[in-house]
Amino acid sequence: MPTRRTSPLQVVTSKTPVRSRSRRAVTVKAAAGSGVRRDLLVALRARIAADIDNPNTPPRDLAALSRRLLEIVKDIDALDAEARMDDIGEAAATPDEEWAAT
Repeated sequence: MPTRRTSPLQVVTSKTPVRSRSRRAVTVKAAAGSGVRRDLLVALRARIAADIDNPNTPPRDLAALSRRLLEIVKDIDALDAEARMDDIGEAAATPDEEWAAT
């Protein structure tokens, strides 16, 4: 059985530069199966963006794809704001109150 190679541990100080680990692109099917809404939205955003950039995408589909892409970006921004719990995140997490139209 092959052993899995791991990276050596290192001491991290406040002066250690932060290296971002690039995440591998997840397919829409895998993201949907994960049950994590944000992952699904990110996968959809990547897929729709690729379709918009594809020169073989029919021009009649570009408007609908562009509109959906902007909606997905808004949804991702709302989830991120909610996770940060700043003023915008707090507002996003606040449920709507019942309103009686009289």
